[in-house]
Amino acid sequence: MPLDQSFVGRSYPPTEPYEVSREKIREFAEAIGDDSPAYTRPEAARELGHPDVIAPPTFVFLVSYRAAFDVVQDPKLGLDYSRVVHTEQRFTYERPLRAGDRLSVTSTIEAIKSLKGNEMVTVRGELHDESGAHVATAYTKLVARSADEAPAGEGDR
Repeated sequence: MPLDQSFVGRSYPPTEPYEVSREKIREFAEAIGDDSPAYTRPEAARELGHPDVIAPPTFVFLVSYRAAFDVVQDPKLGLDYSRVVHTEQRFTYERPLRAGDRLSVTSTIEAIKSLKGNEMVTVRGELHDESGAHVATAYTKLVARSADEAPAGEGDR
């Protein structure tokens, strides 16, 4: 059953603030193998014009994915999350995320498309700091495979 197109444009309440810490930034940079000193040394970040260490660009995902998950778990939307595949992720920035930021995410369903029984949902997450300033936007595209698809391996005989 196709998803309800009336959900396009629907926004969800802002999340509780997520506090970006130096330690989380350091751990994230280490996990992705980026050894830029701007992620671990405040003086290196200040030399680049930032008040404290900054986060790698993809750190936005760490802050935004839970908000997108809350949207797709909305029972009224009716998306079968057991069939979901994450297909695309992109970000836009007003400025880098930095240690000390307290960020809230407001999610909006930007698009719903049906294609050959598969349901595609794009969620836009707007990150704002405590002053209300826009910091970044995360775009998450998910595809819920058709329930009519045969499991992998079946039908190959």
